[in-house]
Amino acid sequence: MPGASVSAEFAGLPAEELAVRLGAALELVRRLRSVAESNQALMSEQETRHASELAQRDRQIQELADRVAQLERKGGRDSSNSSKPPSSDSAFERGKRAERGKDRSLRKKSGLKPGKQPGTGSATLRLVDDPDETFYCPPPVCGCCGGDLADAPVTGQQRCQVTEITPPPPPRISEYRVQAKVCGTCGTTMVGVPPAFAKARASYGPHTHAQGCNLVVGHFLPIGRAVAVLRQVGGIIVSTGWMAGVRGKAAARLEPFMDHVRMLLRQAGVLHVDETPAHAGGRLEYVHVACTKYLTHLHTGGRSAADIDAGKVLPGYTGTIMRDGYVGYGHLIIALHAWCGAHTLRDLKGVYDFDAKQVWATSMATLLVQINDAARAARAAGATGLDPSDLEEFRARYHALITEGQRYNRNRHHQAAADAKRLLRRFEKHEDMILRFMIDLTLDFSNNQAERDVRPVKVQQRSSGGCWRTLQGLADFAIVHSYLSTAGKWGIDKLEALEQLFSTGPWLPPAATPGIASAAA
Repeated sequence: MPGASVSAEFAGLPAEELAVRLGAALELVRRLRSVAESNQALMSEQETRHASELAQRDRQIQELADRVAQLERKGGRDSSNSSKPPSSDSAFERGKRAERGKDRSLRKKSGLKPGKQPGTGSATLRLVDDPDETFYCPPPVCGCCGGDLADAPVTGQQRCQVTEITPPPPPRISEYRVQAKVCGTCGTTMVGVPPAFAKARASYGPHTHAQGCNLVVGHFLPIGRAVAVLRQVGGIIVSTGWMAGVRGKAAARLEPFMDHVRMLLRQAGVLHVDETPAHAGGRLEYVHVACTKYLTHLHTGGRSAADIDAGKVLPGYTGTIMRDGYVGYGHLIIALHAWCGAHTLRDLKGVYDFDAKQVWATSMATLLVQINDAARAARAAGATGLDPSDLEEFRARYHALITEGQRYNRNRHHQAAADAKRLLRRFEKHEDMILRFMIDLTLDFSNNQAERDVRPVKVQQRSSGGCWRTLQGLADFAIVHSYLSTAGKWGIDKLEALEQLFSTGPWLPPAATPGIASAAA
């Protein structure tokens, strides 16, 4: 056996030799143990280094993943799920989202097909009894035998009328000769007084001024195109300088109107306010709006509290201000504040679009829509408020959804969770503002009135190359548009309002609402 042979080999050796061999073996074991320990230490060091490298790579991967998620969220934001204006939406992305089944609008679909609906009235062009010209179209010869039909009697006829634009007539020039007369009794020389619009040696009349101002403000045309349209349609040639200055002329005449509208707005129970950026004079300015269903007031400035107060409408106002979440209105502590429901729905949609597991967001949006439906039905029924039991139920569901959202996002730290937590803090902190439309049935659910009234600023800016040359031009546009918007809300044609402005002075709304005006009359 191998073991026996080895024992026999060592049995014949002297003790000194065995001691030497044992020492050599122990030294070899020591060296092997040292090498093993060195290898173990090296392996431990490598494992530690690899673990550190892996942890660093995990952090980098997580950072890159968060960055990709933020970029995807930024690229996926539009006017349907954020506070971005509709003008910033891409037409191409809009079509892609529609193909993927994502509806950009928060409105419910009506289910109706595009185009004219069955049962609606028609607007056919009618025949007139006294046309300006009449042309006869008899058959010249017989189509059967070729006989001449010039003297044949007319047995029937069909009327066909064509309405056409006539070439513009030449401008009508009226001359006012200011005469002087000497009194035969006392010898005093008296000089006549021409109309206010005929003070200059040669000038354009009120109607021409109104047409020009209507083109550049009422129809948002750039100066050059407004000059061309006035020449082609009105037959009058004006310079680009004159057209550029007509807006300022109108604004200078509207100071009494602006003062009057400020006074009426401060009497209103609810004001819609908003602001929008505009590029003017090489920098970013803001246009602020305060409005109701029948009044519009715009002014320019920055975005600070002082700039908001510069409109002289909101300082000291004691009614209810319907607004978005901009903190610049927070200094208006005397008034009550209501949060725009449409903005809230867009923010909830933004949370759900980027994290479909945020079910509380869709439930909260559904709750707000249900409350709005209930408030609308109560208004239609002539009620002054919702039933107390309904109010209690709505608030209980509101608080339960906040708790659900907080529980779901408690241990989550990605960007979608951060946005959800921020939105939940808003629901918790500003409950009274968000649900004020549920308590006060005179309030609208959204701030769309203000957004509609301030949108023409963007329309004019985009049609004029994306900017305003001067801040004064933007300020003049804000004043004139306030006038035209208010006149339109009262059913007054823009051109008629401008003709009155340039003839006798601005039209003034008789009251804050037509109902008050009728009662006063």
